[in-house]
Amino acid sequence: MVLKGTVTALVTPFKNGLVDHESLRKLVEFQISSGVQGLLACGCTGEPATLSEREKLDVIHTVLETAGGRVSVIAGTGTNATASTVSFTETVSSSGVDAVLVITPYYNKPTAQGQLAHYTAVADASSKPVIIYNVPGRTGTNMTVETIARLGEHPNIAGVKDAAGSIQRVTQLRALSSMVYMSGDDHLSLSQVFMGGSGVVSVASNVVPFQMSSMIQLGLTDDVNKARDYHDSLYPLFKVLFVETNPSPVKKALQLMGIIASDMPREPLVPMREESTHILKGVLEAMELV
Repeated sequence: MVLKGTVTALVTPFKNGLVDHESLRKLVEFQISSGVQGLLACGCTGEPATLSEREKLDVIHTVLETAGGRVSVIAGTGTNATASTVSFTETVSSSGVDAVLVITPYYNKPTAQGQLAHYTAVADASSKPVIIYNVPGRTGTNMTVETIARLGEHPNIAGVKDAAGSIQRVTQLRALSSMVYMSGDDHLSLSQVFMGGSGVVSVASNVVPFQMSSMIQLGLTDDVNKARDYHDSLYPLFKVLFVETNPSPVKKALQLMGIIASDMPREPLVPMREESTHILKGVLEAMELV
């Protein structure tokens, strides 16, 4: 597996309270036909915290089956308990995915020593490469670059998706490790690529997969001006997709575009408020997406 370019952190569509596999397949086809390099099933944007284990396995199966080997497929397998993360990772890593994404344990807020123990246990157990997912806005803990670099010495840890909101962390990590750095922040992704990152695991590419993929590829080939033009045109979307808690805005955008049937997230998340929807629709109309 080559961890590079644009990987879409897929939403999990729901209909009548159940996973809408028809909409999910349509979304996957939209992504692949638009040129993304990979798909992430059951990342934070896919609402795994409110999915049962059976539902998560079914989502991963649908993404794998629909992708049919045309792009890499990564599955989110992390929980806030090491034992359940190891167990679920073992199950998923035998399903045909190319890699697993493991979030830093949330709520528990482990120390660096706890993070090292957690990821080492998962990487030892997984038959597929493990990608660290550092997202302090969701977990309450920001992994240090020193801890990430130490974990990068494990032969089964392939890289990190970092959503810490900092450009300088790319430079800091490159000074300590050769591991792959994938941005977890759409609005910083191009800057992080220019600083040595390998790409992005993106929310926005659900909506604009061709544009995101084009921007990152141009950034990776040092076509600065064209890449920056894409960034400038996409920046309003980057911002508005987080006007409320992700993934409510991106689900509404996909529904307005006719890609998924319903914008419903799973409670405790709820659909966007009317005023936020008005703002989102204005951005989508200005970009000629609806």
